[in-house]
Amino acid sequence: MVTYPECLIEEEKASILIADDLDVHLELMEAIFEKEGCHVLTAHNADEALQLLEKSSPDMAILDVMMPGMSGYDLCKKLKEKSGARFFPVILVTSLAELEDKIAGIEAGADDFITKPFKSIELTTKVRSLLKFRKLQEELDHSESVILTLAVALESKDPYTKGHSERVGKLSAEFAAFIGLPEKEQGFVKKAGALHDIGKIGIGDSILYKKGSLTRTELRLVEQHAVIGENICKPLYSLSVILPAIRHHHERWDGSGFPEGLKKDGIPFMARILSIVDAFDAMVSERPYRGPASIEEAIRRMEEEKDSGQWDPALLEKFVEMMRGRENKE
Repeated sequence: MVTYPECLIEEEKASILIADDLDVHLELMEAIFEKEGCHVLTAHNADEALQLLEKSSPDMAILDVMMPGMSGYDLCKKLKEKSGARFFPVILVTSLAELEDKIAGIEAGADDFITKPFKSIELTTKVRSLLKFRKLQEELDHSESVILTLAVALESKDPYTKGHSERVGKLSAEFAAFIGLPEKEQGFVKKAGALHDIGKIGIGDSILYKKGSLTRTELRLVEQHAVIGENICKPLYSLSVILPAIRHHHERWDGSGFPEGLKKDGIPFMARILSIVDAFDAMVSERPYRGPASIEEAIRRMEEEKDSGQWDPALLEKFVEMMRGRENKE
């Protein structure tokens, strides 16, 4: 007698798309997962599977590799592409056991494999693991969204800073691409830019939006936003890689910045990128005490201040090169 694990999804039914050209295989897997309390969608080929994906938004897919027309490998690629940034688990089912077949599956984006003939307990265990990981990923994405929403809400209170962090994030990612950082790191830089000022949520409005000059005590409080921002983001493991950028984006190349007075290469690389882009966006944005500088004026000013000790000189040179290139294209 086969013993099945408890229901794969406790609060609501998991929806599983199964694609196989043989009815006997579809019926077997359908019986296994319906017994587990899952909602099962079956397709005999890739076209049917893609239609079901559009109509029903399943939680994951189990695909036979050898199907007429589009193979399981190609279908896997399609499903991953259509899922975009959302994690969509795919298990490939195959009678092939050669290393090349596994490599082909990995290149297609498959998250796991199962070889025919399979045991139902093996299949349900793999599915359980991937669904659990998917749920954790969704919770993680939700937590990040909450923090990003807080960052937007913080800036929306002041018309002079509205959109600042979003612009810093986008331009920082563009700059990261310009200097040749990998796509994954470009994403990290973009996220760091979007969240670099989140710590200001811990600073009183009377100080943040004060029209006159800040006292020394008030300045010290404002400087704490970098540390507060790090502490806000610290509980999320997915943001751990950008914590140094958030904490140190106000350090200066000459060591006179805050919060720790780091200097030169001691400043995290991502923070050095943010420092330049943050300053640039501030220059070209309107403030209550001055109008916005033109892009050309901001670039010229930064070039003139390249030896001021504020920024990494080599990075600043690259940033100016990128911005001048943008202007020429426009």
